[in-house]
Amino acid sequence: MGRLRPWLAALTGYVVAALAFVWPLPLHLSSSLTGPIGGDTGVYVWNLWHFRHRILTHHAQPFFTSDIFSLTPRVDLSLHNYTAFADLLGLPLIPLVGVTAAFNLVYIGLMVLTAFAMFLLVNRIIKSAPEAWLAGALFAFSPVLITRGTGHFSLVAAVPLPVFVYCLIRARETCSNRYAWSAGAVLAWAAVSDAYYAVFCVLLAACYFGTRWIGVRLDKAGTRDWRGRVLDVGLLALASLVGFIALTGGTEFQVAGYAVKMYSLYTPVLALCVLAAVRLWVAFRPHMILRQRPDLIETGRVVAGATLACAVPLSPVLYAFAYRLADGGTLQNPIYWRSSPTGLDLAALFVPNPGHPLFGSFWSQWLSQRPGGLIENVASISWVAMAVLAVAVWRGRFRPSRVWIVMTLSFALLALGPFVHIAGFNTYVPGPWALLRYVPVVGAARSPARFAIVMMLGFSILFGLALRHVTKRWPARRPMMLAAVGLALLFELAPAPRALYPAQIPDIYRIIADDPREIRILELPFGIRDGESSLGNFSASYQFYQTLHEKRLMGGYLSRVSINEVKRARRHVTLRALLRLSEGGTIPPDLFEVFKARGPSFARRARLGYVVIHTSRTPPELRRFAIEVFRLEKIAEGDDIELYRPVVPNQIGVSER
Repeated sequence: MGRLRPWLAALTGYVVAALAFVWPLPLHLSSSLTGPIGGDTGVYVWNLWHFRHRILTHHAQPFFTSDIFSLTPRVDLSLHNYTAFADLLGLPLIPLVGVTAAFNLVYIGLMVLTAFAMFLLVNRIIKSAPEAWLAGALFAFSPVLITRGTGHFSLVAAVPLPVFVYCLIRARETCSNRYAWSAGAVLAWAAVSDAYYAVFCVLLAACYFGTRWIGVRLDKAGTRDWRGRVLDVGLLALASLVGFIALTGGTEFQVAGYAVKMYSLYTPVLALCVLAAVRLWVAFRPHMILRQRPDLIETGRVVAGATLACAVPLSPVLYAFAYRLADGGTLQNPIYWRSSPTGLDLAALFVPNPGHPLFGSFWSQWLSQRPGGLIENVASISWVAMAVLAVAVWRGRFRPSRVWIVMTLSFALLALGPFVHIAGFNTYVPGPWALLRYVPVVGAARSPARFAIVMMLGFSILFGLALRHVTKRWPARRPMMLAAVGLALLFELAPAPRALYPAQIPDIYRIIADDPREIRILELPFGIRDGESSLGNFSASYQFYQTLHEKRLMGGYLSRVSINEVKRARRHVTLRALLRLSEGGTIPPDLFEVFKARGPSFARRARLGYVVIHTSRTPPELRRFAIEVFRLEKIAEGDDIELYRPVVPNQIGVSER
């Protein structure tokens, strides 16, 4: 019991801190959420409901769905942010407290588990619980994770990351296959928490063992040879060209009858960076050296065992992904050099906490103007933690292990995206992600700003090491330093009171829920939506409402929708018209009459039970089309919603092709 006492105290402290950091959510567990249901939050709540509904009602594999996109064959959820680990936690809670309250309890629980896992990792490294507790709080309650708790809830489940690093450390220390296989199992756990976390774990392993095994030696013997002078001239010429284009906007001219255009800085700056890298290589002659020569046969055996330990628990997801590939799907969409998602602004790493109620408003507004909005651009590093590191290095002669420095800096550079931005200005300087995004599997992490989560993990370890170094150097002042740093850190990180959003379901949906028939619902505006594109105008709130009425929807919203699923929907003539009208388009009068003739047949075959029209969002032409084509009669209205049902009785049939 003596060994467990610090763990129980740490866990209790994190529970109290988590409740404070989400306040006043604990008072509104069943009626509010930390994100709007019309955004990603609505889909994450749907995840919990669908996982349980698929297993207990359909008695089927949970990584497929026919509850959305229901007019086409079942859709796999292998690349959807399905949050299966969170869904599993919520499975027994839903019948006890309801879907919304279960989701909120799981959200708070994941914050606590993430903090506690980080505590265990740092405590294993520094062997001191109070300092490790603060490091765990810094990671789990950092702005980068707290902000994700307003929409990207899968990223809040960061608990596998510190557990994975713990397994790597123990595998290296003990040379035991048990920890290597455990790392493989944790990799599977990470994958079903968020697909990004599986990629992060692979890169963490490469970074950890690469830093341990490989070193770099510099040789300055060639700094002044003729090659250096030639490169210096080339650098000066390219720098002049970049300056000319930046100042004048560029130009164009003819060379041997061919037009040469120079308006963009992408290519000149890339050439300048490549030439600068060659110049540094010539100057310092870096040589890689093996610090530790691994046994290739044994390493291969360990990797194979870890891969098997990952593949077995991940087999349902892999089966769903194989189904996706057989259907013509892909792991990732094409990546373009200039137009793929941007990363963090370098300045965003050093601004004060944008979520703080006292001083965060200005920074929140500034980051909201960046591509991806606030939720993708918050990555503020704690000023209190940076001050502790500075004092430890300056006054305490603190020299941390290069592993944690390399890990933190590497993922910080990746988080900056393909091209470095500073205070809103694109420098056109390519970062490591400019090349790494083309690596298979790794490139599936399409939003590089999320690498900031792993950067914060490494920084939290550095903070824990620095704080422990300072308290050991001045032991008499340890209680005072821990109290001061702890209070300052928690004050700096505090986002309370949190903004809450209503999670009530309009009473109209209870009419649908009470209907015993197996029918489909058409919500208008209609649409097909994923994280990269949108057809029509689908709202995630439709899927949130489905958690009450439990009837199948014709449209849907997933993180990634297969292009073949879009093509199948477009082959439905009526669905194609609904998509067009939902985007504000029109239908020619002659075709309108054709649809009116075919509408009742479509309603019967599709088993269309109800049409829900959200009046403020539905274009008048779409509303008229639905009422006249499907022969609708209004049966209820309220809360900016009109509820209709077809006059023609539904019969069992197949969907229109």
